[in-house]
Amino acid sequence: MPSSALSSEQLIAQTADFVRAKFLGEGSGHDWEHIRRVWLTSRALAATVPAADQMVTELAALLHDVADWKFHAGDEEAGPRAARAWLHGLHAEESVIQRVETIIREISFKGLGVPTPMSTPEGEVVQDADRLDAIGAIGVARAFAYGGHKGRPLHDSSVAPVVHDSFESYKKNTAPTINHFYEKLLHLRERLHTPAARQLAQERHQFLETFLAQFLREWEGEDLAQLQAPA
Repeated sequence: MPSSALSSEQLIAQTADFVRAKFLGEGSGHDWEHIRRVWLTSRALAATVPAADQMVTELAALLHDVADWKFHAGDEEAGPRAARAWLHGLHAEESVIQRVETIIREISFKGLGVPTPMSTPEGEVVQDADRLDAIGAIGVARAFAYGGHKGRPLHDSSVAPVVHDSFESYKKNTAPTINHFYEKLLHLRERLHTPAARQLAQERHQFLETFLAQFLREWEGEDLAQLQAPA
């Protein structure tokens, strides 16, 4: 394949326009605003990782959810195929396409018992950015947006969290949204790669713990004990 006639800035700008148009109005928490945040965070994290190629990082961040397996019948190759088709259409260099494909193929959380190492510094950056957007206040909002999209209950104390030991098991998970905190969100901080991401994660992780404690307190009506009957 010949080298792209587009500059890296043009490749990124056209990809951003493509993804923005594709995901505006999406309601599951995997919308354009999520992708935009991952893009901006990836760009900032990449600046702290000298080995990370900025263009590959930004393209992968923009395309990381272009065809997520969760919305394509569990097809893990839907995302890499869609990214390849888009970048090929822009005449991007084959080496760039392959690196972006690899990041998209490796990035997903696959279950608490399943390691998800990234094979490139760009991949580590984008995975960190994606995981940072799954914790903190926005992470909480996105978890419940996705749970509502899938018709899942908020919480069911009779359904215990599961340590999924295979991607297939994780894909089939239909548990209440609160279980997602125990099965994924509370464990993301410890799985980050870059020092900058780990720094950002501290406050966001603390918010998860605070929210979860308050949610369960209200769910069980523990705060009602403070009410007093009129004198």
